Amino acid sequence: MAEIPIAAEAGRLVGSPQSRRLRSAGKVPAVVYGHGVDPLPVAVDAKDLRAALTTDAGLNALLALKVDGATHLTMAKVVQRHPVRGTVAHVDFQIVRRDEVVTAEVPIVLVGEAVQVHRDDGHVDHQLFTIAVHAVPGRIPNVVEVDVSELTIGQTIRVAELSLPSGVTSDVDPEATVVVGQAPQVSEADLVPEGAEEEAAAEEGVEAAEGEGAAAPAAEPAGEGAAAEDSGSGEGGTGEQGGEGKAPPGGRPEGKAGPGGRPEG
Repeated sequence: MAEIPIAAEAGRLVGSPQSRRLRSAGKVPAVVYGHGVDPLPVAVDAKDLRAALTTDAGLNALLALKVDGATHLTMAKVVQRHPVRGTVAHVDFQIVRRDEVVTAEVPIVLVGEAVQVHRDDGHVDHQLFTIAVHAVPGRIPNVVEVDVSELTIGQTIRVAELSLPSGVTSDVDPEATVVVGQAPQVSEADLVPEGAEEEAAAEEGVEAAEGEGAAAPAAEPAGEGAAAEDSGSGEGGTGEQGGEGKAPPGGRPEGKAGPGGRPEG
């Protein structure tokens, strides 16, 4: 891994007001430490720092930090960013040696197209995005690639299956999930069994018919009342016949035969 030269100014004042003034002037406050060097407050040019940290190596780039005539091989151990603008607000530069093992976070990148997963309307669920690795600075990979071209629905790729370069190790749980081929999401409508909608419609029709049948007897009391009134005459009356067959105040129906069989006058 090539070293990226970057100049730093020593002697900056420490404190929030001073740091704000530095940022306004296009500088980034930082500190250098490690390998017996006392923490040294410095300032670096914001544009130079952005260029150094946006190479293929990203935050794991080897930086040749020049301070007061001395050059320190460093890595950006901690990078703080503005919560809104996202610009670098402060950096911790850790001094390293080319022959010592260091720990770095490396991005996990998915490569290939999960043809079978997409064919079955599933999706690729990427769960682990970085992995902590141990290696000498020159062997730290820019990224760790995961090939998902053979991924199927229900299949899980774990840390143990990652291919790390020679000389690179990791203490991350080997059973940790990196990516999963997920089945398509099922809506509530899709959970209704086939034919259930037709059965529900048929049941509603039956209930409606039963409801209509139950409502019909409500009209019967009027007929029963008329029949009760007609029962005194011995002849069935109808609503259309009005008052025929009713008994007069005397109690005997008009026009009815008397005991002798002849109509009474």
